[in-house]
Amino acid sequence: MVKISLIINAQPWEIQVEPDETLLDAIRGKVGLTGTKKGCDSGECGACTVIMNGRSVNSCLVLAVEADGQEITTIEGLSHGQELHPLQAAFISEGAVQCGFCTPGMIMSAKALLDSNPHPSEQQIRQGMAGNLCRCTGYGRIVAAVEKAAQLIGGDRLDATGSRQTGNQV
Repeated sequence: MVKISLIINAQPWEIQVEPDETLLDAIRGKVGLTGTKKGCDSGECGACTVIMNGRSVNSCLVLAVEADGQEITTIEGLSHGQELHPLQAAFISEGAVQCGFCTPGMIMSAKALLDSNPHPSEQQIRQGMAGNLCRCTGYGRIVAAVEKAAQLIGGDRLDATGSRQTGNQV
């Protein structure tokens, strides 16, 4: 066993992990945060996406020991009590949630995208979400949810031509 230190959702954690244990398994099994889902376990579906030091990563591909000392944000870290993050609210209002299994990973990828590009075009949203698979909703509602969240967070966005759109366009 190896002792590691993590900051998960702004809270420090010291846990013991096996040298070959993934960050996904440590988050779910050692920390008890089960919002991050175990899908394919091979980095193909994006259900396990978390934000590590500002970047979205597939936590099934990161060894927990590699995350030692890093700052991790999971889906549980987005809401404030009963108040949902704008991305969570937008996914609900736009019908981008069906079975919900892929939703945490989708939202975390979208958060990383909006953190780096607060006003993405539709094409940039689709590219930013390309590592996440959904079998239920179809991607139109997911894109609409990210566009709506971008408006809620930042107030305007770029259209497909790169022109700035202001106000409530979605």
